[in-house]
Amino acid sequence: MDRQIRPIYEALDTGSNKSAILACNKVLKKQPNNLLVKALKALALVRSQKVEEALVLCDEVLASKPADDPTLAAMMHVLRGLGRHMDMVTMYEDAYKQQPGNEELGTQTFFANVRIGNWKAAQQIATKMHKQFQDDHYLYWSVMSALLQAHDPSTPEALRTVLLKLAHRLISSSATPSFYNADRFHLHVNVLKELGLYDEAFEMVESETGKVVCSSNLACDELRREIWKLKGLTKEAGERAEKRILEAKDRNWLEFLAVLDGTFADLTSQPSDVEAAKAAVSERIVKAREFFGKIVEIDGMKDRSGHLALLELEKRARHHGLATDSAALNSSLEHYFQSFGGKACCYEDLKPYIELEGDELARWTAMLENQPATFASLSDIWRYINAQKLLRYNLSAADLTPEAETKRAVQYLDAYLDGLKLGKDLPSYDLQPADDLAILSAQAFVNIWKQTGDEAFLCNAAALLEYAIARSKMSYQIRLHLIRIYRLLGAPSLALEHYRSINVKQVQNDTLSHFILSRASTFSLSSIGDLTYTSECLESSRIYLSNSEETAEFIVRAFGSEKYSQIPDFIEFEDRLDNSLQRDLVKMEHVRMRIAHEPINSELVDMELIELKFIFDRVHHDNRDFDILANYQPRSVASFNQQTQFLEKTPGLGWLWVFLKIYIKAFQLASDLDDTVEDKLLIGDRPKPSYDPETKIPLNERLAMRKQEEINELTPDESLFYDYASALSQWLTPYHDYTRPPPSAVLAEAAKITEQKTGHPLKGLEISADAATNGHAKKDEEPPAVVEPPAQITQYFDDMLKRFKEVLEGKGLPHELLHLVTLTQEAFLLFVIETTRFKTPSVIKVNKLGALAQHIKEIRAKASAVLAEISSALVSYAEQEATAERRKEVVQACKPIIHESGLDHDFVLNVAKKITDARKQITDGVGKGLVRVCKTHA
Repeated sequence: MDRQIRPIYEALDTGSNKSAILACNKVLKKQPNNLLVKALKALALVRSQKVEEALVLCDEVLASKPADDPTLAAMMHVLRGLGRHMDMVTMYEDAYKQQPGNEELGTQTFFANVRIGNWKAAQQIATKMHKQFQDDHYLYWSVMSALLQAHDPSTPEALRTVLLKLAHRLISSSATPSFYNADRFHLHVNVLKELGLYDEAFEMVESETGKVVCSSNLACDELRREIWKLKGLTKEAGERAEKRILEAKDRNWLEFLAVLDGTFADLTSQPSDVEAAKAAVSERIVKAREFFGKIVEIDGMKDRSGHLALLELEKRARHHGLATDSAALNSSLEHYFQSFGGKACCYEDLKPYIELEGDELARWTAMLENQPATFASLSDIWRYINAQKLLRYNLSAADLTPEAETKRAVQYLDAYLDGLKLGKDLPSYDLQPADDLAILSAQAFVNIWKQTGDEAFLCNAAALLEYAIARSKMSYQIRLHLIRIYRLLGAPSLALEHYRSINVKQVQNDTLSHFILSRASTFSLSSIGDLTYTSECLESSRIYLSNSEETAEFIVRAFGSEKYSQIPDFIEFEDRLDNSLQRDLVKMEHVRMRIAHEPINSELVDMELIELKFIFDRVHHDNRDFDILANYQPRSVASFNQQTQFLEKTPGLGWLWVFLKIYIKAFQLASDLDDTVEDKLLIGDRPKPSYDPETKIPLNERLAMRKQEEINELTPDESLFYDYASALSQWLTPYHDYTRPPPSAVLAEAAKITEQKTGHPLKGLEISADAATNGHAKKDEEPPAVVEPPAQITQYFDDMLKRFKEVLEGKGLPHELLHLVTLTQEAFLLFVIETTRFKTPSVIKVNKLGALAQHIKEIRAKASAVLAEISSALVSYAEQEATAERRKEVVQACKPIIHESGLDHDFVLNVAKKITDARKQITDGVGKGLVRVCKTHA
């Protein structure tokens, strides 16, 4: 038998799925009931995307209740590929029941429950295994499962304490003390903490063995700090931290924070006698100042912790009104700058402490302005950069006139070009020390653009950053700035080029893809077959697929190696990625691009409808990183991130809800699926039900809700589009409801298609003889009366044409034009989706909807005419973009940054050519795409 099966495994291992299927068929001819070969064939079929055929074999194997390891292992991969995790649990549970003495099967059954987060069953299995096999680690599995079940949002409040008490009882009954293993110790203390048994937890962490464990394990040490805090021992923790800093030379910043927290403990613990507390804290401040001063003397310039602690002490003293020396903060700031001004971290370190006013600000500014602009060494250049950043931070609105900002931008640029000499011999993969001066200059130009609205300043910023990135190819910060600026300039191909050069990996696809994919449908050329942005959506979404496949395995491994302190982090990581807001924002953008490129048929509509309904039931986590974008703008104006927001609004949860409502409603109308049909045809498990009470409201009621906080996240034009979409679905709903075939007919059709594909009937369906109809049979009741379409539908396309002309004549930026154009196209596509059912003459005739067909025809003609007019204007606009005159205008606009040495005329001309060509490409592509879309759906 091994000789026959080995070629199948080899074919699967090398990805030769076709060969694996042929090898399986060969064996099954002689042994038609061989479960292992059936399981391996199902696996090859899943990997070949032949899902219907795989399902038939999968169900056959599961029905036989396999119990041998090879078949179970193969079926585990099959079921994971199909998303049927519940079936995996059932399969292992059935096998374990057949062989209750098989420890390996028990373990796999436990792990199967762990993968789907079924902590109740996992806890019961672990308890059973501990009683049966008397191994202590099963006891700790049981404790961990009980703790996780107590934290599960679906667990009732009353049951949580019961589960925690159960965990405590189990861990207390262990034959070996928990401190033999750091992670078991962590779990034990954690259970005590959750139960509020702080005294007992404190005794554990402060016992001799507890101290040893905490000193050698960071997770346990962190828990120890938490216990001290919960016990209200903030002062004592501060005293302990002082000893560690002084005697053990510990320079962990957490120790310094413990000293600071202890200093102000009397005031932060809501005292009854505030004056007495203030007096006590004042004494402690003096002692803390002396202590930190001593550390500064000991460390000198070797460590920044003592210097920063002095600054934090002054800040907190001022916050509580206990500052005694008005010059102390200035003195500390100046001392810090003199000591560490030559380090890259100086600006970020000092930023929390420099919101100064009046004389303090004047003294601070004078000190910074006296810093020489000499670039003899790396330390010199960083001292100058930090001085410029710190000066810029406190500029008032009156200091930020376009003239003054232009002067600063040129000053920063001159210093940057001068500073490049210092890094001329660096290898190509190293960053130039002067990079931040180029970024400062670019941010100054962006600030002028924000004040004046003149895109010339954006071109200046783009050209100088292009020059900088050519000399510092690995600078992700410069590339992120260029991405933001190019999107504003309507040059998405250049933005995408820089985004791809950052080489985003793994989870960064979740945290950083918003830079390029936020409202990406505005720049999609999918309507003319350029799928660049569509493929970027799919590329960035791979992390979510690998997360759902891999993170569960990390949790399983953590249980296997008893790394209990890591398990909650893995679970949170999995949850945050599974329910990522960015994941679903990208999904929404992909749907919007997809309908412009693919034929609008029942397969697309049904698949997207099911997926969007799942998304609508999720509780979302926003993992997007906006702080990664450096901000060197003054505190008196908006941050660089806010200034360069696309269309001045960042899509969030409200934006997502609005577009989900629009598309779920549209796909519902176009689809023949209702909930019963969907349940029958769904492959894989449904996502876990959300614990948000709003998801318990019937779907159609939720879709009809209009919340102002959601609408606030839309641009004015998106808000108009929402009104149009709501009016359209409301108008067409009665006619769809009347003409839609009954669920039995839909299921009969699905069963017929499945049988044609696989040769097997659809499992679990009983089709009545009268169900097999095409859905166009005459109905008993009269069709709904056809009413005039609302003005919001008939006027929409004219209104958008008017808006388009206003922005075009007002010389708006290309991204503003494209936003209007792609929304108008989307409105047309939405109309196509919701009226496809009424394109069939027999449907119109049988259901007596001739008047409706006439209205649809008129609206379609109006939309097509408007899109044709916009297309013509956009193509003309594109032709004007890539002319020599237009390039000359850009070069002329970049006069402030042109230097004969380095950033010269030819370099700027080349950037101007790239920008104008990219703008021509997108405007021409979208313009021609409009015509293609109209022809496709004529």
